[in-house]
Amino acid sequence: MKKILVCISGASGVKLGLKLYNLIPAEHERFMVVSDNAKTVFEKEEKFFLYDDISAPPASGSFGIDVTFIVPCSMNTLAKIALGIADNLITRSAQVAIKEKKKLIIAPREMPFSEIGLEHMLKLSKLQNVIIAPPVFGYYNEPKNIEDIEMFLIGKWFDLAGIENSLFKRWGN
Repeated sequence: MKKILVCISGASGVKLGLKLYNLIPAEHERFMVVSDNAKTVFEKEEKFFLYDDISAPPASGSFGIDVTFIVPCSMNTLAKIALGIADNLITRSAQVAIKEKKKLIIAPREMPFSEIGLEHMLKLSKLQNVIIAPPVFGYYNEPKNIEDIEMFLIGKWFDLAGIENSLFKRWGN
């Protein structure tokens, strides 16, 4: 069993972050942090922490989060993480993952990427435990609709986190 944290920043792509959270297999313990812009989207009761609660459990390495996702990740959040700024629970959770050498999967949601954003991604990708994985889908799984694309993306992110899944048609199948 892994402890898995899903952080949702920004407004664009919030649905994808929530879907990822909801698809985490039941054998794993899951937690969620949402930014101020994203929390208005949530009408269901979910196990999530407030964005500005820097004293919440994920702010400490001793809480033992194994995998942290930031889906979607705004360029603002990406920049703060790359610069070591931990001024909210999402950026603090990312800093904890980095310092504890735990897996941190970041899905930047900007297109095109600016040179500054690319520099931040490069800096973070040089850290052994950080994976930059923007929501880029493949065609080999022959998506028929948005749902197929979302399942592909979440399945790929789960693969990166070591979470077994059969959410999408794999290459050669």
